[in-house]
Amino acid sequence: MSGTTFPVLSIVTFLPLAGAILLLFIRRDKEGLIRRVSLVVTGVTLLISLALPLSFDFGSAEFQFVERVSWIPTIGVSYIMGIDGISLWLVCLTALISPIAVLCSWEAITERVKEYHFFLLLMHTGMMGVFLALDFFLFYVFWEVVLVPMYFLIGIWGHPARRLYAAIKFFLYTLFGSVVMLLGILAVYFYAGAQTGTHTFDILELMKVSYPWSPSLLSFQNLVWLAFFLSFAIKVPMFPFHTWLPDAHTEAPTAGSLILAAVLLKMGTYGFVRFSLPMFPEATLYFVPFMVTLSIFAIIYGAMVCLVQQDMKRLIAFSSVSHMGFVMLGMFALNMQGLQGSILQMVNHGLSTGALFLIVGLIYDRIHSRMIADMGGLSTVMPIYGTLFAITMFSSIGLPGLNGFIGEFLILVGAFKVSWLWALFAVSGIVLGAAYMLWLFQRTMFGKVIHERNKGLLDLNLREVMTLIPLVIMFFWIGLYPAPFLKAMEPSVQKVVKRLDQARKVVEAPTPTPVARNWARDRHEE
Repeated sequence: MSGTTFPVLSIVTFLPLAGAILLLFIRRDKEGLIRRVSLVVTGVTLLISLALPLSFDFGSAEFQFVERVSWIPTIGVSYIMGIDGISLWLVCLTALISPIAVLCSWEAITERVKEYHFFLLLMHTGMMGVFLALDFFLFYVFWEVVLVPMYFLIGIWGHPARRLYAAIKFFLYTLFGSVVMLLGILAVYFYAGAQTGTHTFDILELMKVSYPWSPSLLSFQNLVWLAFFLSFAIKVPMFPFHTWLPDAHTEAPTAGSLILAAVLLKMGTYGFVRFSLPMFPEATLYFVPFMVTLSIFAIIYGAMVCLVQQDMKRLIAFSSVSHMGFVMLGMFALNMQGLQGSILQMVNHGLSTGALFLIVGLIYDRIHSRMIADMGGLSTVMPIYGTLFAITMFSSIGLPGLNGFIGEFLILVGAFKVSWLWALFAVSGIVLGAAYMLWLFQRTMFGKVIHERNKGLLDLNLREVMTLIPLVIMFFWIGLYPAPFLKAMEPSVQKVVKRLDQARKVVEAPTPTPVARNWARDRHEE
């Protein structure tokens, strides 16, 4: 475990919180100053976060930049922060998205500006903490912190029609999952304490404990795995826990949709790869058929629903269900290619779908409608907008040379190594994805400008272009030169795969379910 005397992880986590507290001392009518302070705080956080990949040891699977301080010793709680190849790029993604969220809200948010930016900065701290915490108590605190500001962003600044409904639905879904996960954390805490004689919430210590498993659904490891599964699956969201997502995306302000798509959904997938796979490997193997079935269903179902949407924002929201199903399929292939593709695709989805929500927000600010029927021929009057939309669309559907292709290719390779049927279903999702995105682009950008009000629309200004340009740069960087991104995560992924390979011997021994046993045997022969 690599350590450092400079608390860079604490700085990138709590600098936004310090900025949020600073906003409390600024007069409410100083809206320009509030916006500039928020932009400076998130921009400085981004610059500091760049030190992480620049100083990161790409050849190590250990946690780096580790910070450890005893916090509540009577119950074994410590303040532990660390980063490895799995969390590195998710932290950088979070740092990149936050200043973009501030920029895209510059003119769109005109009411309660102070409170709005306070919640944006508070949520930034929560998201960073989720990806960096190495103590379960600390992790859970950050996990819950994220819930509150997003509830208010949707409920106060969302679309007036159904924003309160969407906010409450989001809150109840995620809170229910979080409470069940808390029970799982406590079960691990007390079992590990009984085995080792020391009660601790230290994630690295808890991962060293072997938790009891048997083919029975009611075994300790399976039950705890399910407790974590419920919380993570709701956050992803996996089918059938996805119903909160379209409502939340549709009603949220542009920055809220951007953060939801780019970062919040990744908290669920991160939870699976950080905790479920390495901590409960036997249970993970046991539930592979279940997880793959849900993932494939999400890929196809989400894409099919997109084909009938008339609201741009709702279409992109359902596309996330399909894309995140793709991420989960690669993850539960449980091999190097699948896991690397899954983690990279988390970042890719955050970039491309986040950019798509920005695209929708930019046109909504002009015509105050998200309905596809109210558009048409927009590239004629807004060529810069049309160009950036086209690049983002091609990124989303995985065009070679752009970021989406690399992640999808690795996931397909990983899935095919396990079953050609898995890869076949995944390919069908890619084809459907291209269909609905191309159809969306054709209906909004091509043809004649039918509506008179659209003929005088102004193209993107410099501030609006700057919200998209950093994401476009990342599209091409990952698409053309993905080596640094894959190299950083490789040792950490290898460590997880090795842990799963060891667990296969246990899964094979006690005669588990036929599907899991056959799957484990085939993987072992590879």
